[in-house]
Amino acid sequence: MIRSIFLLSLLRGLLAHGFPAASSKPVVTLDYATYRGTRLNAGVDQYLGMCFAASPVGELRFRAPQDPPKMSGIQEATEFGPSCVGTNQNVTSSLSEDCLFVNVFTPSSASTTSKLPVWVYIQGGGYALNSNQNYNGTGVIENSEYGLVFVNFNYRVGALGFLASEQVRRNGDLNAGLLDQRKVLRWVQKYIVLFGGDPAHVVIHGASAGAGSVAHHLAAYNGQDEDLFIGAVPESTFWPTLRTVNDMKPQFSRFAHDAGCGDAADTMACLRSLDINKIQIANVVSAFPDGPSSPLPNWYFLPVIDGGLVSDQLSRAFQQGKIKRVPMIVGDDTDEGSFFAINATNELDISRFFKANYPNLNERQLQAINWAYPLMPAVAEHAEYFPSASAAYGESTFTCPGNLMAGSMAFYLGPNKVWNYRYNVRDPTLVVEGIGVPHTFETTAIFGYPYAENIDPDTYAPGGLNAAMVPLTMKYWISFVTTLSPNTSKLKNAPDWEPWGGIPARRLKLELNATTMEIVPESQRQRCELWWSLANTMQI
Repeated sequence: MIRSIFLLSLLRGLLAHGFPAASSKPVVTLDYATYRGTRLNAGVDQYLGMCFAASPVGELRFRAPQDPPKMSGIQEATEFGPSCVGTNQNVTSSLSEDCLFVNVFTPSSASTTSKLPVWVYIQGGGYALNSNQNYNGTGVIENSEYGLVFVNFNYRVGALGFLASEQVRRNGDLNAGLLDQRKVLRWVQKYIVLFGGDPAHVVIHGASAGAGSVAHHLAAYNGQDEDLFIGAVPESTFWPTLRTVNDMKPQFSRFAHDAGCGDAADTMACLRSLDINKIQIANVVSAFPDGPSSPLPNWYFLPVIDGGLVSDQLSRAFQQGKIKRVPMIVGDDTDEGSFFAINATNELDISRFFKANYPNLNERQLQAINWAYPLMPAVAEHAEYFPSASAAYGESTFTCPGNLMAGSMAFYLGPNKVWNYRYNVRDPTLVVEGIGVPHTFETTAIFGYPYAENIDPDTYAPGGLNAAMVPLTMKYWISFVTTLSPNTSKLKNAPDWEPWGGIPARRLKLELNATTMEIVPESQRQRCELWWSLANTMQI
């Protein structure tokens, strides 16, 4: 489904102004390969499916990414490579274990002396799959007046990216998916100048798990600054439970058993010897110990505290200022939880749902959650307590983490270097479905139609109900990527986006024909305090 949407998106983009130009194809020479890309009539060169690391198969499975091998001759970089196969997925021509590919979009006029700002996008997918893969950077380059370079890439997910145990630590690497991302950031430092980019001006932007990944890179190695980026944009920040390696021992044992390696003398050697299809038999969601068998947790293979890259819970890292301090845009959507929450008919359903995802919660804590989110007005096509479940999960997992990131960065860096937003653009179809303004609904407005068809994208098409949100939103993002302020080159007559400030905090409400600043409600701040009082138990 995702791939078919992308293919339709690409076709529409080509029909609009993206057909390959008749001139010779652009070529870039790295120290391990020479790649030939495609020059579009839009004035953009695209290099697709370039290797940024060796294929992570066989002996490299469950290990940190290694340098790509040297390749002779000219390599074609005209098609996206396969995405990384994830949890509950089968290997296909478009989903593979051999998936560590990077894509670069750059102005055709750029040279090695251009030193253009670099926008690195980290896709989401709950660390379970690559779900926002292969967005096309042509729109943002055109609308930046050919003033930036855009990069996106794949990283390992599910068990292949986040299997954890002491055995993995001893004979492999924990958090391989995050290490893949780190590898790309170093690849950008080394090679982006060859595409016209400035390695000293890199801004990282991620959505959902990509935004959670941005949080991990800000907190990496207790906030150590490795000069990999100078700005950050977490969009719909995703903070699921973040466990210790010891906590994941039952998961590892279950995975090894289901893969047929539970009784092997060397479990890791056995797992590396398996065909990928056997790995995928075990790469499924199961209940956590002390959690109910139904419902299953939303997210299963996740980053863990490894004592290095991931040194501590994200909430503590940000509260204690153990973060890289850079200008930041961070925000969320009005109904962040609506795609993920249980369709609850009563409070017991909500308690079971939270217990499945956070099994250490006790009855008193679960009751406190229900008190904080009492029965709310009904929405279409959902049970009575769905709005309460949606609000609780949306704030605990997305909105409150984003607010904490904003408040902490404002405190440690400065209140005028952080900008927060709430996306409140409605689509009639989603309203009728009872979904409201869902998780990452702003994505198509950021990248432009049809370059990032995310959720019901036609509403953003020229002439569509929400088409006016595209230039408004995109220009704020482009301005931040290029100048570290959303206001420098915002759309003419767009409201000034005031920074987070102090107390009360402020955010930009992005809404059709009603974009304006608003105060973060005191009631939301108090609910967020509940979640931070539970953070140690929930491991967030």
